[in-house]
Amino acid sequence: MNRSSKHQSLSKVALCGGAVAATAVLYLFGPGLGRVRAALQDSPKAILDEAWQIVHREYVDGSFNRVNWPAERQKLLDKTYTSKQEAYAALRKTLEKLNDPYTRFMDPKQFEALSNQTAGEVSGVGIRLEVNEQTKALTVVEPIDNSPASRAGIQSGDHILAINGKPTKGMSVEDASSLIRGEVGTKVSLEIRRAADPSSFTVSLMRARIELPTVRYAVKQDNKNRIGYIRLNEFSAHAADQMRRAIEDLSKQNVDGFVLDLRGNPGGLLQSSIEISRMWMDQGAIVRTVDRKGRDEEVTANQSALTKLPMVVLVDGNSASSSEILTGALKDNGRATVVGSQTFGKALVQSVHNLADGSGLAVTIAHYYTPKGTDISQKGIAPDVKVDLTEADQKKLAANPKLFATPQDPQYAKAVAELEKIILAQPNTPSRTSMVNH
Repeated sequence: MNRSSKHQSLSKVALCGGAVAATAVLYLFGPGLGRVRAALQDSPKAILDEAWQIVHREYVDGSFNRVNWPAERQKLLDKTYTSKQEAYAALRKTLEKLNDPYTRFMDPKQFEALSNQTAGEVSGVGIRLEVNEQTKALTVVEPIDNSPASRAGIQSGDHILAINGKPTKGMSVEDASSLIRGEVGTKVSLEIRRAADPSSFTVSLMRARIELPTVRYAVKQDNKNRIGYIRLNEFSAHAADQMRRAIEDLSKQNVDGFVLDLRGNPGGLLQSSIEISRMWMDQGAIVRTVDRKGRDEEVTANQSALTKLPMVVLVDGNSASSSEILTGALKDNGRATVVGSQTFGKALVQSVHNLADGSGLAVTIAHYYTPKGTDISQKGIAPDVKVDLTEADQKKLAANPKLFATPQDPQYAKAVAELEKIILAQPNTPSRTSMVNH
């Protein structure tokens, strides 16, 4: 993805709230304007001041958690920096004084990774990679459907021996990915060896824009009921579209209810969580946000639900941020039963800014509350039905991921049992007619 299009997409949304500023305007506050201008001729200092100004303008706490923020600016500009890396380190130390892990600086590489993650797409060939624990070989986990890699016949388990002629022995997944990704329309060559085949072959692939799958779904038969199982990994820019397709497809397959699995979902874009919430509920509040000026904004459903079928939501201690917004909305409005472990407890909203040198800044700009006004910060959401995995359960699922979301998964098994109770308690009417048409 080119930088301009990436920034345009980021400007429309934020990490769990608000609009993201695509470009920060450089404002100068306080005395000593001439001195500041002279200092800012030094490029690293320009980035530092740009970041400082954003925090000064937007940070959720006007007292900056009792930090003398103007004094911190002066300290940053009084120093001499021999490199951008040195300036970056100084900025990170200054931001740490806010005691807010979510207000953070990202160097250009880190910011690009976040941008790709939230955009839900990359420019590449469409393969997920890992370094095999036994062989230490760079291995294809899976090709993404309808990608250049899948169309070329690349398979799960294939070993990538070289990228554009560069051997991959000892190469990390991150380094390999950076070589494979590139501008749309350019080519990359991969030397591949298939399992149990000593010979290798080379494929030339044209890079394309790849939409990363963040929603996986399937019909699961349990006793007499057909369960529509949906796993949402993160709230990217494409998550809502993928969720819509999943709900509609599963509804066409005559499911009796849904299990929405948010376990391990760290969150993402606020707008995505709002759009997905509206797919499950016709009315009621979704989330309320409050900024540092006390401005209170409530977001509600808008009569656009795709289904009225019963549902259960699965959560755990790693379900955070946007996951908690969606869970809180469905729980507080009585739309779903929540099963699993206490959620993470992140109730803060960040805006994301791209800085002049390609680096980035995430700034906490608001606090959010569930529809019933609950502050879940550092507490999380308590499930309606608590099911904590034992250490043995965790080891079993980690050793064999295929057991995840099967009867061998205690949390999933309980979710299905709770869903069956809801289905049985419904009036004796055909549940499968509950798909909502708009």
